[in-house]
Amino acid sequence: MHRHYAEAIADPDLIQVERGVVCLRFEIMKVRSALGAVRHLLDAGLVRRGDTLVDSSSGIYAHALALACHRYGMRCHIVGSTTVDRTLRLQLEILGATLEQVSPSADLKLDQNLRVQRVGELLLEHPDYHWMRQYHDGVHYIGYRSVAETVGQELPAGPLTVVGGVGTGASTGALATYLRQSGRDVQLVGIQPFGSVTFGAEHTSDPDMIIAGIGSSIEFRNVRRDLYDRMHWMAFTYARAGAVALLRDSGVFAGLSAGAAYLVARHERYRDPDRTVVFLSPDTGHRYVDAAFDGHEHVPAVDSLAPRTVERVEDLVLPWSATAVLPGSRGAASRDERSERAGARS
Repeated sequence: MHRHYAEAIADPDLIQVERGVVCLRFEIMKVRSALGAVRHLLDAGLVRRGDTLVDSSSGIYAHALALACHRYGMRCHIVGSTTVDRTLRLQLEILGATLEQVSPSADLKLDQNLRVQRVGELLLEHPDYHWMRQYHDGVHYIGYRSVAETVGQELPAGPLTVVGGVGTGASTGALATYLRQSGRDVQLVGIQPFGSVTFGAEHTSDPDMIIAGIGSSIEFRNVRRDLYDRMHWMAFTYARAGAVALLRDSGVFAGLSAGAAYLVARHERYRDPDRTVVFLSPDTGHRYVDAAFDGHEHVPAVDSLAPRTVERVEDLVLPWSATAVLPGSRGAASRDERSERAGARS
């Protein structure tokens, strides 16, 4: 029996959607990360029960942190984007979390900057608050150790390819780290939206991009670039086709980042059929009913979709590009990346 709802939804289900392709399906993926981070902070004496944890979020992490705080008797304050909808606002309120939303902005970078700026102001006003730093702190890797153990135990022996959105780097980076530490042959394939700065695609843009959770218009310092073997960039239209196809093919109702991961997983399995491919599905598809699933009869068939392989990020083109090698990203990590690794090893 679970002691709290957060623990009941934190662990994923492994679903084989086709031969050699497995979906790692979460209800709310960041709950596992938030639970692990808060538990670690408490055990290390860095926070105490009753303290206030604060962070910026566009939605999913806000829900995850509020649940983790509820589980461990902490206070939670979220500086949220305008994308935090009424359903989530009500849940946060009832869970005891407080939410303040920044002024509306059509510019993703401005929205993120405003939220981070407001967090800084709050810390000056309330020096006893603890900033979770989901974009920068390796403590968010820790919660995925148990997920990696489950993947290692349940999937057949042999080489493995992990596919998922990069985002803050915690989910895909942690899974690859812990699986590799267990001795598993793991390739890590990341996914970014066009326009994300994390792997140098800020010179591109997708006019329909609403999958910001897997990329960023500001630097995320806990992304360990040296962990990734390949990178894919995907536009909204193809991610939408992938989400519809995933539901049609397997019954998995998931969001746009899962749709993008499904397309990439199929492609990576085709490239190397001797490897089992597991892709991350971070959340359900409920938030995307209007944006992705309405009008599903008009999306292209996924069998007709394939990436353009490029050697330089300067050559990226919509709607789908991939790099076989990431120039300058493999090998030595930056000082910021090295400083965050202690959290992943804790």
